[in-house]
Amino acid sequence: MHLTEQVAQSFAEQWIDAWNRHDLTAIMALYSNEIRFYSPYIIKLGMNEEGVITRKDELEKYFGKALSIYTDLHFELRQVLTGAGSVILYYKSVSDRMAAEMMELDESGKISLVKAHYNG
Repeated sequence: MHLTEQVAQSFAEQWIDAWNRHDLTAIMALYSNEIRFYSPYIIKLGMNEEGVITRKDELEKYFGKALSIYTDLHFELRQVLTGAGSVILYYKSVSDRMAAEMMELDESGKISLVKAHYNG
């Protein structure tokens, strides 16, 4: 998918808004059925030892677990970086930690690959 800065910014705002509303249905609507999601929190929250999720139903369980643990979750978008078919969202996450997620979008604009990174 070709991403303009405007499209990437709009996508980022939609993603942040869904998370800040704790709206799991809206969050999941942003992700493709064909997903590869990498995060150290997959390991920390006991989902698996590999730190990767490749099934959308497992991703929904992971996000649901995260929302139930981090009940005060609120993200603050700091920067959107636009690439060729991908975007990086740089934001303030839980416990004031900074996070960056590299997301590839499929041809329909759904997230198909995520590599999440956190400080601390």
